[in-house]
Amino acid sequence: MTKSNFTRRGVLRTGAVAGAGLSLPTIFTSSASAFTNEPQGGSVTLGFNVPQSGPYADEGADELRAYELAVEHLNGGGDGGMMNTFSSKALRGNGILGKKVEYVTGDTQTKSDAARASAKSMIEKDGAVMITGGSSSGVAVAVQALCQEAGVIFMAGLTHSNDTTGKDKRANGFRHFFNSYMSGAALAPVLANAYGTDRNAYHLTADYNWGYTTEEAVKDSTEALGWNTVAAVKTPLTQTDFSSYIAPVLQSGADTLVLNHYGGNMVNSLTNAVQFGLRDKVVNNKDFQIIVPLYSRLMARGAGANVKGIFGSTNWHWSLQDEGSKAFVRSFGTKYGFPPSQAAHTCYVQTLLYADAVERAGSFNPCAVVEALEGYEFDGLGNGKTLYRAEDHQCFKDVLVVKGKENPTSEFDLLEIVEVTPVEQVTYDPNHPQFQGGSLGSCNPGA
Repeated sequence: MTKSNFTRRGVLRTGAVAGAGLSLPTIFTSSASAFTNEPQGGSVTLGFNVPQSGPYADEGADELRAYELAVEHLNGGGDGGMMNTFSSKALRGNGILGKKVEYVTGDTQTKSDAARASAKSMIEKDGAVMITGGSSSGVAVAVQALCQEAGVIFMAGLTHSNDTTGKDKRANGFRHFFNSYMSGAALAPVLANAYGTDRNAYHLTADYNWGYTTEEAVKDSTEALGWNTVAAVKTPLTQTDFSSYIAPVLQSGADTLVLNHYGGNMVNSLTNAVQFGLRDKVVNNKDFQIIVPLYSRLMARGAGANVKGIFGSTNWHWSLQDEGSKAFVRSFGTKYGFPPSQAAHTCYVQTLLYADAVERAGSFNPCAVVEALEGYEFDGLGNGKTLYRAEDHQCFKDVLVVKGKENPTSEFDLLEIVEVTPVEQVTYDPNHPQFQGGSLGSCNPGA
């Protein structure tokens, strides 16, 4: 399918939006519709809000590719991708409830205010009935809160902080991606087996909610197995040169560096760490090690040979051999010429899950969608059997532990799966200390 066969696409200029406040426009309070942006004609509009600039722009570009592919499949184009392997058979390739799927896009800039402004514009001006996207948990939390107040569904893209389905969870928001706790629970046993239980760790942590919860999760899980945390230092999200943060590590007595960084931040901090010779050091009679708790293929490509042998976790990987993953990789690869990232995967899946929930509910009403997704169990979308837990709208599924390949065969073959951690090992009580506070509240249909 050529680009001209796609539905309407509007690139939003968030700078033209007057602020990112939450004052509700007439469309949210009008009695003309049963709910916010109830589709009236033969089409329905979705809002894809991704980082098209900033440190996570590579992730955003892949997310947008996946969204476009999902729209194509929902409208009956292409080979149908994971619609063919999805355990639910509600989607028929005739749009959503017979309405052609159209979409608009916005640039979050990896900034909460910009993300809220673009989402607000898509809801108010373009009539988006669902907002999805993002590659920052700070952005996800901000947009999720906006969607709750506006009365639309938010299907989170790549957001890994515990907060998204923890203290900042909302009834109108849903997350398919795994979280910080799950990374810690999956990684710690693998790290202890590979490096022992007597390690001194130094954390460099992105200074926003994702970094905080990832640091906490990895610290808690590794300290429970005997590791000691020497220091935990916050770094600005806008930082590009981490040399001044790497130098003190050499004087700290640490024999392990944990980089709680993502996207371009991780590429730069890992590059600086290798330039300082950390991987060649022997400290406390141990070979110095570096850990990247949250990995992606795009990050591995950016960091190149520096990722070899470095452990991390990921939500999904294109090398998985289940039928759903193979179908998605085939569809994405045919359209774009290379395999999809985990960001692309979760965004594609979220779009299908939203459409499927609407079909099963027989309504675009947000409260009907919430009811259809809460406690929903499904399979065939690349992660095995998965549950959308009703208590917090978090998906529970197996988690992958990966490491950088020593002998990659291509620029895409950079990570290898070393363990598929079963869902039971990463499941936690909704009131776990890392998730305390906040309340889902009630769904808001808006108008």
